[in-house]
Amino acid sequence: MEILAPTDARVVQLPLEPGAPVGPDDVVVVLEAMKMEMPLVAGIFGRIAELTVSVGDTVRTGDPLIALIETDGKGAAPRPDAVADSTLLEEVEARHAVTLDAARPEAVARRHESGRRTARENVSDLCTDFVEYGPLAIAAQRQRRAVQDLIEKTPADGMIGGVGRIDTGVEGEDRTIVVSYDFTVLAGTQGMQNHRKKDRLFTLAAETQWPVVLLAEGGGGRPGDVDWPGVSLLDVPAFRLFAEIPGPTIGINTGYCFAGNAALLGQCDVILATADSNLGMGGPAMIAGGGLGDVPPTDIGPADVQTANGVIDVMVEDDVAAIAATRTILGMIRGPVSNTATPDQDLLRRSIPTNRKRVYDVRALIGALVDTGTFLELRPRLGKAAVTGFARIDGHTIGVVANDPAQLAGAIDHEAATTMARHMRLCDRWGIPLLFLCDTPGFMVGPQAEAEGLVRSAGGLFRAAAAMTVPTGTIVTRRAYGLGAQAMAGGGFHENRFTVGWPASEFGPMGIEGAVKLGFSKELAAIADSDERDAKTQEMVDEMYLRGRGLNVATHFEIDDVIDPADSRRWIQTLLLDA
Repeated sequence: MEILAPTDARVVQLPLEPGAPVGPDDVVVVLEAMKMEMPLVAGIFGRIAELTVSVGDTVRTGDPLIALIETDGKGAAPRPDAVADSTLLEEVEARHAVTLDAARPEAVARRHESGRRTARENVSDLCTDFVEYGPLAIAAQRQRRAVQDLIEKTPADGMIGGVGRIDTGVEGEDRTIVVSYDFTVLAGTQGMQNHRKKDRLFTLAAETQWPVVLLAEGGGGRPGDVDWPGVSLLDVPAFRLFAEIPGPTIGINTGYCFAGNAALLGQCDVILATADSNLGMGGPAMIAGGGLGDVPPTDIGPADVQTANGVIDVMVEDDVAAIAATRTILGMIRGPVSNTATPDQDLLRRSIPTNRKRVYDVRALIGALVDTGTFLELRPRLGKAAVTGFARIDGHTIGVVANDPAQLAGAIDHEAATTMARHMRLCDRWGIPLLFLCDTPGFMVGPQAEAEGLVRSAGGLFRAAAAMTVPTGTIVTRRAYGLGAQAMAGGGFHENRFTVGWPASEFGPMGIEGAVKLGFSKELAAIADSDERDAKTQEMVDEMYLRGRGLNVATHFEIDDVIDPADSRRWIQTLLLDA
């Protein structure tokens, strides 16, 4: 039997002499081609009969190299298996170990003393499995500091990023791109290498359309990174790349978040933050640098301010609650679940007071309508006359936009219109059907309402509705008056999948009392006696109320039906036929 050359090469080793016994896995010749070595094994039990080449010979494909005589292998002494050099693997393992929390006990202790978890603890809690990109990156400061110091003090260049699997309780694909700044490394600033990691991951997010979770605690650009041939660094693509991500983006902050980190966080579809968070486009150093004085970080964008203005969508207690809420939101996005319960729908029949002027708790109404415990409200303090959030019906996710009669009687002011339109766009972006719960006298009126810019925000509601591609439906729980009511039906009562009223529903081009006083002002003014005038006014109100009752409006087919409130979920299910 002959061993032939498999390619053009040079002979660099002949480990065995003629007559030497061989086994199937024994290397009998080593060739080299293009600086790469190729060991050839015997493939049989036998012995070397003849070497037909010498070390240094150049051979061509098919040339004979060694002649073997095959034997039965009996009595052959087993050769020890080749043992790989473990030094390289140990070096890799040691280098990765330096990036972990265990290698930095003092920094971790300081973090825990502040009442917060480390970035790696949060990522570990969020993900059941995590593949990290760039854990060996270090700060671009080799011209200033020793490499070993950077390895020990700037692990992962202060940003942990990769692809994780997240248990949301929903079956199916659950991959998510996770990017977490590490405040224990250079205050979570944005360094050159972690910018490159973001670029890599955000590009991956655009390609895969996987959701992105951003934990954005930290500052902005890091001026101490000197290993870079740039000047302004205003050509960094990360912010544009993040804005172009097609999938859902969820941001979390549990401390200080300024400048570049805030610019990323502000792009997220939903922002969660703890009560001790501070968010701002400029931190203390930038404020002082601008000659605006020394301002402590706790005075910059505190959470109560950023919740009232709608920057923060969901306020949470701490890191643990933030991760849990993120998992809930991701589950809402991903699809239906099977372990939900339906509240007693008879409660809905008693949710609207018999006195048509009495307010009620719209959040309790929503809780009784949707699957038990599934309503998650967003922006509770922006536009108090509006309630927006997500819930489930038979395990399927829906968006909810509702008027709150306990605030401005449910009238839609600038803030309410703003938060409603924002939620409509979010539902459309995430592909979630939307339910409107209408109880409004219309858009807010008065000089103050107009001073806030209501004309634009009201128009924005109709534009948001016209742009929606997901199905929408409207339940009128009580009042539906004027343009505000049309906005609560996607632009018109026949512009959505359904519009139905509950028994107490009432409709009109404007509020009944206002319509009577405006439309019949001359007739009423002609009645001299005030008691008689008041009686006539009430008579007209009652007559107009009867004309605008849902039962009468339905006879003109301006709405699709008047229903038993306990039957509402059957109508909502028509929104889910596409799901």
